[in-house]
Amino acid sequence: MEISYPFWFGFIFLILVLLLLDMFVFHKKGEVVNVKKALWLSLFWISLALTFNIFVYYIFGREPALEFFTAYLIEKSLSVDNLFVFILIFSSFKIDPRHQHEVLFWGILGALMFRAAFIFAGIALIERFAWIMYIFGGFLLITGIKMVVDLAKEKGKTLKEDVKDVNLNPIVKIARKIFPMTEDMSVPAFFRKIDGKLLATPFFLALLVIEMTDLVFAIDSIPAVLAVSTNMFIVYTSNIFAILGLRSLYFALRGVMDYFYYLKYALSAILIFIGSKMMINHFSHTYGTAFHIPTTISLIIILSMLVISITASVIRSKQLEKRVIADSTEEL
Repeated sequence: MEISYPFWFGFIFLILVLLLLDMFVFHKKGEVVNVKKALWLSLFWISLALTFNIFVYYIFGREPALEFFTAYLIEKSLSVDNLFVFILIFSSFKIDPRHQHEVLFWGILGALMFRAAFIFAGIALIERFAWIMYIFGGFLLITGIKMVVDLAKEKGKTLKEDVKDVNLNPIVKIARKIFPMTEDMSVPAFFRKIDGKLLATPFFLALLVIEMTDLVFAIDSIPAVLAVSTNMFIVYTSNIFAILGLRSLYFALRGVMDYFYYLKYALSAILIFIGSKMMINHFSHTYGTAFHIPTTISLIIILSMLVISITASVIRSKQLEKRVIADSTEEL
């Protein structure tokens, strides 16, 4: 599927307009984003992605549209894992809720550029060395298994321990050595001039950690999306639409993240499935075997995993609430 330059220019222009709207219209500087507004904005970003999906269907056909939706769903699901990290980062650096959106905005802006480079490199490697699909698939398989092992180890770990881990991040340590720092957060700026010296602030450190975190997540998510499609336009647009709505989703869900207890298990299962599918489909294509996992089946399996994990998480949360109420009643 060849994509002409007008489509690329049109998409880039659309993203620029959306970023300007998000920064200067949807949010006011110093405003705390409440849950109601965040939910409406999340609905807006998801609706926008689905509208673009319809556009892809009418312009390019059913298969590219199905690939876009599957890639968007994968990226959106894996991006939710970022939200847990954002909470820890902002808690660690004591970023006021009024200024979190601005830090996230610049973090996402950097992510848009880094993702383009990652996707271009990934597709170029696949086109030049087809066997690299086995490496990507194996990497996702191992990552998914490692996630399950890490989740088992992390049981009982407190938020304070996680925050301490963020403060000990090597990137933070290096940044503190390179940049003169100030702990003054009275002004929401990445750099401040104090006594004639330009000093970095905790806002800058938070942004730096967010950017580095996204690069780490991209190592997982980009190969996962490339398992669905190797069309640059489909892969990049689905990635961008998933990332654009991430900020609003963060503010909508930050107070109820504990309710998604089993979501990380679903994400690890998705990575294992996608990694396996990547290797199986490439083997089938190379040697002409009959066994092949189509995009439709992949979409059904991924959706099922997400629905089951969210449903199980909600049931677990309700059971815990009933147990707490029962214990309180017994004490009385």
